[in-house]
Amino acid sequence: MRPVCLYPFPRYPAVQSSDRITLAIDLAVRDEELTILASGRYHDEDEAGDGLVIEPTIIQTSNPKHEYMSTEFFGPILTVYVYDDAKTSWSETLELVNSTSAYALTGAVFARDRGAVEEASRALRHAVGNFYINDKSTGSVVGQQPFGGSRASGTNDKAGAPSYLLKWVSAQSVKETFVPISRLAHPSMIH
Repeated sequence: MRPVCLYPFPRYPAVQSSDRITLAIDLAVRDEELTILASGRYHDEDEAGDGLVIEPTIIQTSNPKHEYMSTEFFGPILTVYVYDDAKTSWSETLELVNSTSAYALTGAVFARDRGAVEEASRALRHAVGNFYINDKSTGSVVGQQPFGGSRASGTNDKAGAPSYLLKWVSAQSVKETFVPISRLAHPSMIH
């Protein structure tokens, strides 16, 4: 394995993923359902001699169910599908998003129409653990917001949220009566 630098991001080793990322780029070039829109290049060394450089790559697919739409590359690859909004309803688009991936970590919707936002919130309830409305999908912002996904992305625990503590405890309800029971009938039983 060779040292890796993911340009233009901070330099850090990603040796285990470098071959997988470059292979994904190489396969995209040969796949009839994929078109590389931006970059698709990687180099054995950058100007500073820091090892492999993988440029951010944008890939367009003609198939919304293509495996690249649901593969986590953990590298600078973004796959997009452009749908024809004249032929596809908003509800159909939301169902496509909801059914495309086994993962459910983050997602974002940008809309001025409040009804569209509310419909997306309902339709994507189980498709994203962190849902952003008219904001970038930031991913984990440690210490700033609770974060966690469901489906194949996790148990939807929200690290950073007070409710996350319940994961580590075994809750028990205890009721103690200090006034002796004088009758068995409860007021709700009286007709």
